[in-house]
Amino acid sequence: MARIAIITGAASGIGRALARALVLRGDTVVVADIDGDGAERVAAELARQGPGAATSAALDVRDAAAVAALVHSTHDNHGRLDVMVNNAGIAIGGEAWELLLAHWDRVIDVNLRGVVHGVHAAYPIMVRQRSGHIVNTASLAGLLPAPGATAYAMTKHAVVGLSLSLRGEAAAYGVRVTAVCPGVVETPILDQGGPDDLPKPPAAGHAREFFRHVQPRFYPADRMAHDIVRGIDRNAALVVAPTSARLAWRIWRYTPLAANRMTARHVAWARAAFAAQPAEADTGGAAGEASEGSPQVTSVSLPYEGANGR
Repeated sequence: MARIAIITGAASGIGRALARALVLRGDTVVVADIDGDGAERVAAELARQGPGAATSAALDVRDAAAVAALVHSTHDNHGRLDVMVNNAGIAIGGEAWELLLAHWDRVIDVNLRGVVHGVHAAYPIMVRQRSGHIVNTASLAGLLPAPGATAYAMTKHAVVGLSLSLRGEAAAYGVRVTAVCPGVVETPILDQGGPDDLPKPPAAGHAREFFRHVQPRFYPADRMAHDIVRGIDRNAALVVAPTSARLAWRIWRYTPLAANRMTARHVAWARAAFAAQPAEADTGGAAGEASEGSPQVTSVSLPYEGANGR
């Protein structure tokens, strides 16, 4: 039977690829994104391809009422909701001292609260219908340390914890929960460098360069989508892909000292490659308020943002 699915952050990247994969299977997908025009274009393209159906919705996942309205209207229109994919997210890179509170607030609001809003709206419906699948996009940075992306990694660890804990509760009601933890996926987020309305740390535009140093090839979004669909079909607790991501996760779990040594080498390389000058410990950094006439301090931020892509 064709499923009814909502995917947030579906105008590009992994969300778009997953919407396409589901529509090709015959499912009906609501393509939701803060970029309403982009969501409309993707939905129109998928509707033409079929054999499933696609509609679009402009959605800011920070707005809990808007998320709830979309979930309830989808359920009312189709009589059920089978899959809720909380995929929308942003990239915030930079060493912790560089970040403004606004950076922390934004990444929490989108990457964590956005997921909470989706769960809060969809889960009670699925409990009542005794079926459904909640899929939350986390990141490999939700399973490993990610120095240079501490704020981002914090939210992704939280999404993993939320998903695995909810999975234990939800099983009794026939509801399934999966956390998706991609490694480096080829998506536009690699080139975005963070929200345009917030200051960007010096290395924010070097995510692609950094990850090229770590691994030569990036995982295609459509293959990641295939992995997610397979994880949904198998009711996997975690979808960790590609193989290099699973290897990194296992190294961290079983030989953390070796993993720490590798991470330290990557950190040292990134600082050497992207830093103009070392930061002064007592300046308050880029996140502090510079007094008029004070010299600017240039520092490095390790560009882990975009590791999972959208």
